[in-house]
Amino acid sequence: MGMAIDRDDTQFHVLAVDDSLIDRKLIERLLKTSSFQVTAVDSGSKALEFLGLNNNDADDDEEYEQRDSNTESVSSDEDQDHQDLGLGVNLIITDYCMPGMTGYDLLKKIKKSSSFKDIPVVIMSSENIPSRINRCLEDGAEEFFLKPVQLSDVNKLRPHLMKGRSKDIDSSHKTTSTRLITSGN
Repeated sequence: MGMAIDRDDTQFHVLAVDDSLIDRKLIERLLKTSSFQVTAVDSGSKALEFLGLNNNDADDDEEYEQRDSNTESVSSDEDQDHQDLGLGVNLIITDYCMPGMTGYDLLKKIKKSSSFKDIPVVIMSSENIPSRINRCLEDGAEEFFLKPVQLSDVNKLRPHLMKGRSKDIDSSHKTTSTRLITSGN
């Protein structure tokens, strides 16, 4: 039985985003030590690319859904396409201060995306600025870690992953129900 539990843990896939090679390697090592599958990228734009979202995708999704009268079945198919491209990411952990796109910008784009809005996002920073921390948490971040991230911080991720997994299960049931209802007409 213990093997099955460990095996379940390795199914959690974390996307780690940090422009600093040292910090990226540290978070990657901590996550792998805790039996997470890790994909590490060095920028917010590469994270969006990995997820299958381009910089304007969240805005495009909203406009597309407003124009289309059959939104539910179309967005379900799009969500599945994006989920396939994101390769089952269960959590995103990102640095706040990065050139080009900050971790806060990445958070906002993810939360605007119909496909990835339920994926927990954790922000990390070496700067302890309360207004920044509060803004990130108010706009959807699950946690805000101060660097250097430690194993005790990584251990706080598991409840968010479990919450994300239950949302995945709920949404897959809703998608199935939606498809059954629309195909019955």
